[in-house]
Amino acid sequence: MDGYKIATGDYIKKTAAGGDTSVGSDYPSATTDIPKVDQKKYNWLEYYKIKFKADWYTKVYGKLVLRSLVEYGFLGAYNQDRGIVPFERFFLGGDGMANYSMDGRETIALRGYPNSSLTPINELGEPIGATIYNKYSIELRYPITLKASASIYALTFLEAGSSFDTFKNYNPFALSRSAGLGLRVFMPAFGLLGIDFGYGFDGLPLPNGTLGTTPNGWETHFIIGQQF
Repeated sequence: MDGYKIATGDYIKKTAAGGDTSVGSDYPSATTDIPKVDQKKYNWLEYYKIKFKADWYTKVYGKLVLRSLVEYGFLGAYNQDRGIVPFERFFLGGDGMANYSMDGRETIALRGYPNSSLTPINELGEPIGATIYNKYSIELRYPITLKASASIYALTFLEAGSSFDTFKNYNPFALSRSAGLGLRVFMPAFGLLGIDFGYGFDGLPLPNGTLGTTPNGWETHFIIGQQF
C-alpha cells in the first residue's frame, strides 16, 4: 500500500487520493470507520414517536362538505448521546402511497409535489428523512353520486406542510403550499380510486435547508386504496 506495508496494530488514515497511510500509534489522527461506528451505535435501537391527527367534516351548504385536517409527527431519542435513529423517519410530499422499504419510513401525502420531495436532504441531494413534520389541509367535497354500486365525488383542496431533520430547525410557519382539484370513486369490488391535480407554489428543499425559488408547478397523483 503506497509502497510499504502497514504494521499490525498501527492505525491508518485515509489520504486525499483515496488510499491509506500509517499513523503508527497516533490514534487521534486515525480515520474513523463511520460504517462500523454506526453499526455498533445502532446495534440497539431506542426511539419514540409522537403523532397527532385531527379531521373535521363540516356541512357548508346542501351536499357540499368541508374537510379540515391538522397533522403533526415527532421522532425522538431516549439517549441523546446515540442521537435519533435513521429509521422510522417521515417522508413528506406526493400521493402518500407507501412503497416497500426496509427502514420503516412513514410516507406523508402533500399533493402538488413529487413523492418524498419535501424531506430534508444531505449534501448529495439524497433524502434522509425528517424527525418532525406538520401538515394542514382543507378540502371541499361534493358528491356526484352516492349509489351503492359506486360513490363518486369531486373535490378541491388547499394544503401546506413542512418537515425538518431536527427540532432545533423546526419552523411551523416555513410551509410548502399547494392547491388543486381531484376526483374520487369508491366501488366495493375495487375500493377507493382517485386522481388529483395539484400545483406546488413553492420550490423544493435545498441542501442548505432552504427552499428553492422556482415553484414546483403541476403534479398528477393517483390514489389507490387510501382514505382521503
